[in-house]
Amino acid sequence: MSDTAKTPADFWFDPLCPWAWMTSRWMLEVEKVRPVEVRWHVMSLAVLNENRLDELPPEYAVPMRPGGSSWGPVRVCIAAEQRFGSEVLGPLYTALGTRMHHEGLGRDRAAITGALADAGLPAELAGAADSDAYDTALRASHKEGIELVGQDVGTPVIAVPGADGERIAFFGPVVTPAPKGDEAAKLWDGTLMVASVPGFYEIKRTRTAGPVFD
Repeated sequence: MSDTAKTPADFWFDPLCPWAWMTSRWMLEVEKVRPVEVRWHVMSLAVLNENRLDELPPEYAVPMRPGGSSWGPVRVCIAAEQRFGSEVLGPLYTALGTRMHHEGLGRDRAAITGALADAGLPAELAGAADSDAYDTALRASHKEGIELVGQDVGTPVIAVPGADGERIAFFGPVVTPAPKGDEAAKLWDGTLMVASVPGFYEIKRTRTAGPVFD
């Protein structure tokens, strides 16, 4: 099947979120088993939570405050996108997520520089982590995704074309480990089925396991 026949699936991510990472790895499987092409976009948990930091535990709130470490990776992603185009976001996200979630290397300058190298991007992009020069573009990208689903969710946000031409957008799914093969296809089909029902809002149950990075 040609690329032009594939359904675009817009995916907004913050590389810091382990659950978004799980969903993104599932989406890479979906691309193998369904005529889907993922298009990557950046959103920011720091932007999402900047007006409610006092409500969060300190271990979450402190990195999201101005100058905190939660800003660096998303700024670098936006800088890379603006300089080299949106096609670099997928490889860069994979490089960042692998280092953060699989290798436990954190989000400091060394981890970011290493991820840039893994994605074939220049090391000087790491300087964007400590600059607000890309924050307007970051906020615009975040706004595009979050306005599709509302302010009471996080990352990831996924949007696909609906049968009537309107976009169908949803948060999640939250799943671990990332389904593969037929299981990935079944979850995709079922997610689209429920998300396309007008007035459908939520299915949820208590999480009993953390992210399984396989």
